[in-house]
Amino acid sequence: MEPEEFDSDVLRQFVLAFKKGKLKPIVKSQPVPKNNKGPVKVVVGKTFDTIVMDPKNDVLIEFYAPWCGHCKKLEPVYNELGKKYKNEKNLIIAKMDATANDVTNDHYKVEGFPTIYFAPKDKKNNPIKYEGERDLEHLSKFIEEHATKLSRTKEEL
Repeated sequence: MEPEEFDSDVLRQFVLAFKKGKLKPIVKSQPVPKNNKGPVKVVVGKTFDTIVMDPKNDVLIEFYAPWCGHCKKLEPVYNELGKKYKNEKNLIIAKMDATANDVTNDHYKVEGFPTIYFAPKDKKNNPIKYEGERDLEHLSKFIEEHATKLSRTKEEL
């Protein structure tokens, strides 16, 4: 509630709207990126539901803090991962600054940085937390293990 003037009528209207379920939560969010065509999609508070929770795609999401040393070390590896899977239609590699944006789903708990989750397209409310080595090989193996649909690679043919 962010009223300009606060009195009993404003409070009454707020409580009535709350009881009827007509209030929209205030979501902390950076501006929605104008160009989000890179290999790693940028997610903000306002786009979390449309990108991460989209039932058409698997999503690997990294929650980071700009000042975090581990996150800075992971960035080139994560960009390489995005490039590796950029042609996969049903897989999105994404990142979100968790210090400047609200995570709008309680199943994605961020207690340290970086925190990485894999959200399968058919189990968005049951994401898989990544706990392994933060290198291209282990992150790729994690994706291959959990992805619901990947196109076949040249090595498999």
